[in-house]
Amino acid sequence: MWVARRFLSLAVQRAQFAGQSGLFRRIQHGSLELRYLQCTCCWRSRVPVACFETLNATLSPPYQPCKDTSRVLDDCYTPKQRDAILQLLNTASQTELAEVKLLRGRKAVNIVEYRTKNGPFTTLESVVNVPLLKHKSAVIVFNSILNPVKKEKKVKIQLAKFIRPEVDRSWLEDASSIVSIVSGTNRIAWAHVNRTMNVLDWQQMECPSFLRGNYMASAYLNDVASVVAHLPSADFYIIEKSISAQNTSLFPIIAHMRAVEAMLFALLEPKTPIPEPNIPPKVLNMMRTAVGRHFGLMVGESRTSGAQTVQRLMSDSVTQKLPRINFPQELVLKYRNYFQMDSRREGDELSDALLQALTFYELLNESSW
Repeated sequence: MWVARRFLSLAVQRAQFAGQSGLFRRIQHGSLELRYLQCTCCWRSRVPVACFETLNATLSPPYQPCKDTSRVLDDCYTPKQRDAILQLLNTASQTELAEVKLLRGRKAVNIVEYRTKNGPFTTLESVVNVPLLKHKSAVIVFNSILNPVKKEKKVKIQLAKFIRPEVDRSWLEDASSIVSIVSGTNRIAWAHVNRTMNVLDWQQMECPSFLRGNYMASAYLNDVASVVAHLPSADFYIIEKSISAQNTSLFPIIAHMRAVEAMLFALLEPKTPIPEPNIPPKVLNMMRTAVGRHFGLMVGESRTSGAQTVQRLMSDSVTQKLPRINFPQELVLKYRNYFQMDSRREGDELSDALLQALTFYELLNESSW
């Protein structure tokens, strides 16, 4: 009998608190509100907690994501949050928008074009009218704006560690322009850049004798000499340092790179009977990893393509008042399609040569030597 009464009592208590979801249960006692921490094993084991606002706020998110696509986006956020999101979307540059999750690439361009044509965004719901930004992706963008991911502090790179042979810093600071040279498997590219970060020349030449037959030295020399004859005059020639071989299958590529590198050094360095101590060398090596680290292109010990980075630099040169580097209009028109996904291999050497020149100047300005 006692067991039956106890069972009915528990059933009534469970029914009384049915429909109240969450970790805390509420019962009103006069003006004091108590919250109960519910035990999962039995109803009797509950702990009363009064004024537990801090923990309850931690357990509950400040806003609920709009998983239901029929729900208006503006209803998912507080007025303060809506203002913060709209402020960034209406004022941020294309480069700044690209830092937001999902907005890198075409989406950032579409936002700038849309607000230029239609005026600033007045509601969050209007953002889904931007091409490539639908309800689900818009929610991710909004949440990323409100809770940006903190970037890791960039490790400072010293230029002196990546330039060979070692030269006096003052020699590099006095240089008015450099030519950055990168060799590939079938072409050589170069970028002529001055101290004011203007691209003076940027091109590449095919080398039909590369990696043909048994590496005929005379054939290689003809191709490299043809490239050298087209190089502009500069204070320094920066040649990308060829990678070291960890895989034996790469030995033929490494042998090719080293041969081209040696010929460039021999043909570009002035012929002086006795080297003078007050005259710096004209030809320098720059480590490939320095460029990769400077632009965040390293994945482990390997470097990824910098084609998209160069495409963004070219776009900024046209759209920004103070771009990172300035391109002549004819070069922008010439190479605007070289760095697309389907033609990336064609522009790899071009992009590497430009990024190497930009890295050289920026590290020179930042480095304390």
